[in-house]
Amino acid sequence: IDRIANNKARLLILNKCDLADEKTNKAWAKHFEDMGIKTIMMDARKKGGMKPVTDAILECCKEKIERDRAKGLRQRPIRAMVCGIPNAGKSTFINSFSGKASTKTGDTPGVTKGLQWIRLNKQVELLDTPGILWPKFEDQIVGQHIAFIGSIRDEVIDEGELCLLLIDFLQKHYPEAIKERY
Repeated sequence: IDRIANNKARLLILNKCDLADEKTNKAWAKHFEDMGIKTIMMDARKKGGMKPVTDAILECCKEKIERDRAKGLRQRPIRAMVCGIPNAGKSTFINSFSGKASTKTGDTPGVTKGLQWIRLNKQVELLDTPGILWPKFEDQIVGQHIAFIGSIRDEVIDEGELCLLLIDFLQKHYPEAIKERY
C-alpha cells in the first residue's frame, strides 16, 4: 500500500472502532497522524457519520483540487481506492457513504471478488477492492489477531483452537469485558 500510495493523498479510516479498545484506537490514530496520514475513527454502519469523511477527503486532496482548478478542470471527481484487510467493512463503508446498497456486503471475508467503481456524487468516486492480506505472517500472534476478527476464512483455521486462544487473550487483557458480557 505504501508503494502504491506513494505521493498520493491518504485517508485512513479505522472502521468498527466501536468494537475495539478505545485507548488502542487512539494510539493507532496518533501513530498514523504522526506519519502524516489523516485518520478518522468510525463505525460505518451508523448513518450520518459521513460528513467528517467528506470533509477529510476534500482536505486531503486540497492540493490536487487546486492544481486541477489552475488547469481549468473544475468538475473532475476525486477518485479514491478503498482498501484494507478482509472483513474490515470496506463495502459497508461505501454503502453508508453513498446512501444506498451500491456494493454487496457480508460477515465473512471474501465477499468482494473484483474491483468496482462507485460514483458517490460529482465530487467523489470510490473503488471498492477485495480485502488484502500479507502472503505470510512473520509473527504468529499477528495472524491469530487477524483470525480473531474474522479476516481469515474459517476453512483454513481450526476454529476450536482459535476460540481457545481468543478466550485466553480476552481473559488476560480484558477480564472486565468478559465479566460485563457474561
